[in-house]
Amino acid sequence: MLVVADAHLGQVPPAVAAAFHRFLDAVPDLGDALLINGDLLDFWFEYRAVIPRRHFGTMAKLQSLRARGVPVTFVGGNHDRWGGDFLTKDLGIAFHAGEAEIDVAGRRSFVAHGDGLTEQQWSARLMHRVTRHAATIRLFRALHPDLGLWIAHQLSRKLADKTRDRAVVDRAERAQARYAEELLARRPDLKLVILAHTHRPALSQLPNGRAYLNPGAFLDGYRYAVVTKNDVELQTFH
Repeated sequence: MLVVADAHLGQVPPAVAAAFHRFLDAVPDLGDALLINGDLLDFWFEYRAVIPRRHFGTMAKLQSLRARGVPVTFVGGNHDRWGGDFLTKDLGIAFHAGEAEIDVAGRRSFVAHGDGLTEQQWSARLMHRVTRHAATIRLFRALHPDLGLWIAHQLSRKLADKTRDRAVVDRAERAQARYAEELLARRPDLKLVILAHTHRPALSQLPNGRAYLNPGAFLDGYRYAVVTKNDVELQTFH
């Protein structure tokens, strides 16, 4: 299974989006299934009859993958966890708004984007709670889509500027590794913990074939990972 995260399509240069589309075209040759672990899109929100127009090309690529019989699992991140029937019913994607325990290449795995688990700033913890609250979602759904999507993209730019402090990311990276190792210690039934969010690739191989994986950010050097029954590898798409 291929694992990819943090492409942030919609806020990155067109070259990154083009590379990700080429990556999706190559998926059947690279692996037999695809796991997207959050923040594929810089913002995604499904209204009952509207989806964000700017992501049509990516959705078409995902639909093409599903039409070819490739299983696609999408675990939402802090930018794109508000999916719904369009992803699940129209595209046939297995969508999880938050953390999930799923089978990844024959391994029982805990998969989460990572936001809200080991946040290093109080503002990030607050944003995590607010954006997941049912009242916030209802309020946003009541806005006209043009206004709602404009607000979301303005906020996304400002939040991105606040999360580039290297020291903060270093602490988050270490905290994620501790979280994963402690979870694996508590849960002997789990074989793999997969996180993202920090944009930092990480792979810790533990005894008995267990592992902690962060595939890194696709927007940063086109990073992804490959998980098989017996191995986990960090890769770069060329």
